[in-house]
Amino acid sequence: MVVAVNLCRGYMFSSVAGLNSKYVSTDGNDLSSTGCKVSSVSVPSTPRSEGEILQSTNLKSFSFSDLKMATRNFRPDSVLGEGGFGSVFKGWIDEQSFCATKPGTGIVIAVKRLNQDSFQGHKEWLAEVNYLGKFYHPHLVKLIGYCLEDEHRLLVYEFMAQGSLENHLFRRGSYFQPLSWNLRMKVALGAAKGLAFLHSAEIQVIYRDFKTSNILLDSKYNTKLSDFGLAKDGPTGDNSHVSTRVMGTYGYAAPEYIATVMSIALELFC
Repeated sequence: MVVAVNLCRGYMFSSVAGLNSKYVSTDGNDLSSTGCKVSSVSVPSTPRSEGEILQSTNLKSFSFSDLKMATRNFRPDSVLGEGGFGSVFKGWIDEQSFCATKPGTGIVIAVKRLNQDSFQGHKEWLAEVNYLGKFYHPHLVKLIGYCLEDEHRLLVYEFMAQGSLENHLFRRGSYFQPLSWNLRMKVALGAAKGLAFLHSAEIQVIYRDFKTSNILLDSKYNTKLSDFGLAKDGPTGDNSHVSTRVMGTYGYAAPEYIATVMSIALELFC
């Protein structure tokens, strides 16, 4: 409940310059449906030296050509948002076969494509796959699958129709309306539950990027945490990590974390 109150006090009324927006719904045109090659193998065909995808993950392995078709060749009007990782595109796939389908058919997905010039890279991509691949919780965004092919690094998520909390708090327009107090409390409580789940896991997870642009909302304003590229296993017992590389967004980071001390308690800072 402490996190829920902090979200209302801090995130509902404060803005930090430079935050990246996510998942703004847009409409698209037709795409001819074609065959696809999708497998459910856990280990990619081109693993990197930084590590492999966990064997325990239950994710779909997509080919780059399949995701290219699903997003209509990554057309500009399919862009949902952009961030440090790269761009996020809207796409459509069949719910059973996971093959690309025409817009308006099948299920809607969000495809995050790593920009080759991004300051984030394979390490963050791999962290996202491994954490979201092994965890399932109603307040964590669902990762459907990934693409690891040559230089291409992509992630396939469930589509969050209402976009990010940041957009609803700090943008105005016909699509983004101010949230009622009841909705704000619902969003705050959902975010708190997602964070509590990570902190209470058998091996605690330090999220390290808890901010409004990473809090996504579905069509019913249910809250789901996203973007686990900076997540890290927490310390054991009463110990704390010493972080040699401060990551995340400074405006949301606790002073102790900036001073290189890292623990789950610091994520309650507001």
